[in-house]
Order: sequence, then structure tokens, then C-alpha cells
Amino acid sequence: MKEPLRFVDLFCGVGGFRQAMEKRGHGCVLSSDWDPHAQLIYEKNYGEKPQGDVTKIEATDVPEHDLLCGGFPCQPFSISGNQLGFADSRGTLLHQILRVVENTRPKVVLLENVKNYLTHQGGRTMEATLKLLEVAGYQVFFQVLNSSNFGVPQKRERLFFVCFRKDAGVDQFTFPCPLDQDVALEDCLLPEADPGLSSLWIKRDDLRLRDSLPTDRANKPLRVGTVGKGGQGERVYSTKGHAITLSAFGGGIGAKTGMYLVGERIRRLHPLECQKIMGFPDNFISHENFNIAYKQFGNSVVVPVVSAIIEKIENTLAEDKLIAA
Repeated sequence: MKEPLRFVDLFCGVGGFRQAMEKRGHGCVLSSDWDPHAQLIYEKNYGEKPQGDVTKIEATDVPEHDLLCGGFPCQPFSISGNQLGFADSRGTLLHQILRVVENTRPKVVLLENVKNYLTHQGGRTMEATLKLLEVAGYQVFFQVLNSSNFGVPQKRERLFFVCFRKDAGVDQFTFPCPLDQDVALEDCLLPEADPGLSSLWIKRDDLRLRDSLPTDRANKPLRVGTVGKGGQGERVYSTKGHAITLSAFGGGIGAKTGMYLVGERIRRLHPLECQKIMGFPDNFISHENFNIAYKQFGNSVVVPVVSAIIEKIENTLAEDKLIAA
């Protein structure tokens, strides 16, 4: 077994990063999230209440750690003079990460954001981010990964940054390759008779289904129909394929989870099903309020994807003799 890493869990939400890190034997030394609902669920599952607003945490109070992880919100930079130094990040939550990193100097920084971060502000946000991390003393590797390729029946494309402290001398890092696994949403559904589904069934007179429905499974969403005008939140998918991306927000009749044809009826997903397609374990305690649970899972990371990245980080550190093999 490789040497355990100490990690900091910023913008921790309900602990997607922590799920992956702890499964691989690593230990959390500090967590932070400002949302009281997230703090509640985090404490129920991990036995500790995250510290609040990260902007109120003194960098000098953050314990020594090997890895800092966090999924931070995408915010525009207000760059004065385009110097791309530490001050240029002020007003963004990336600044809070940099503030901690510049004081604690962890070996690795693991960050996550939406795929559109690559093109935000015409690419200027990404350019500034890479420069700021480099100026902070880190060699940055990044890639978009889709959870559909990691044994989870959900299409969820997310951008991951793996940053090694430059003095570690890590010149190459390879992100995990897709897994060849047959998995479909139908594997994760509750029984149709489950009383918890009662509020999720949808009856629409304008439901339009395709004449031919899928019989074979596929590692991608399979659209089979629409309601209304067929816009976002009005599309129906087969459980033979994958779920669409869970969202913390979003409107329409299928808001947050999408709509799926289950038997001869359509419905949204139950939070327990969302929990499964985010890779959280069955014993995870989710929020009893459906809308809060949807938001929390929609804001989280997919656990198996993060776990695969962490395994690659472990191997890279071991190869470079930065941790014991």
C-alpha cells in the first residue's frame, strides 16, 4: 500500500472528493464549505462539520497537507494590467485556493470545473488560470473526462486540473484511460412500486415517443421522446442508456435529473438514484429534501472518476519517489 496522503477538501459540498480520497486510504486534515445544508450532510457522513466561508480561513491556520482538492465556481477575472500575478485573481474563488497554496505548498493541487471553463470569456479565463497556477509554482496538466467512461451511467463531462509543485520535478502526467464497462441507468433504478417515486411520475398528454425504442444497452444517453416543444428539460431518455448530466439548477418538467421512460411511464430520478450515478455508496446519507439533494449531487464530483485520477497521482508520486510505494 502506498503512503497515505493528507488532504484539504475546499468547496467540499457533500464530499465527492473525500469519498474518493478516503477509499484510497488518505486522510482529510481540513474541510470547508459555506453552505449550511452541505455542512449538515458532510457532518452526518464524515463525522466533522466543515469550516465555513473559505475567505474567513487564515492560510496560516490550514494544517500541513500533501494534496489540496476542490471544485471551484467559474468566475470571470477582472485583470488590471494583465500582469497575471497573485492580485489578478482577487474577487474569484480561485484566489482563495491560491492563497492557501502559496502558504502551505502542497505537493499536488487537484481541481475540477465545468467543461465550458475552457472557453469561458473566449478562453481568457483558462489562460489566466494556467498562468496563475504556474506563477504559484505548479506544473499544470488538464483534461476533460466523461463519467460515462468510468463505470457510471451518467454523461458528465468535467475539466480536471492536476498540478504538481514544480520542485517535485514531475514533467509528465497521464490522465486515466476510459474503462470498457457495460453499465446502464436501468442498473441503478429503484423498483417501480417504490412509494418514494410517487411524486416523480409524470403524466403528459403531449408525450411523443419514437416508434422504435432501444433494446440494446449503450454507454451514452439514448433520447426516445419529448414533451412540450422538446427543449431542455423536455426530453425523454431510455434507461438502456446513460442519464444526462445531473444539474444543480435547470428548469423544465425534467429539471435537474432529466426524464426517463421506465416501463410505459416517464419520470424524473429519485435522489437515491442520483446518488448511485454519482458513484456515492449505498450507505451515504443524503438530504431528505429532494430539491436540496438534487442540488448537492448536481454540484458534486463523480467519485469513480476522481478515484481513477487519484490512483494516477499516487503512481506518479511513487515513480518520482515523492511518496513511498
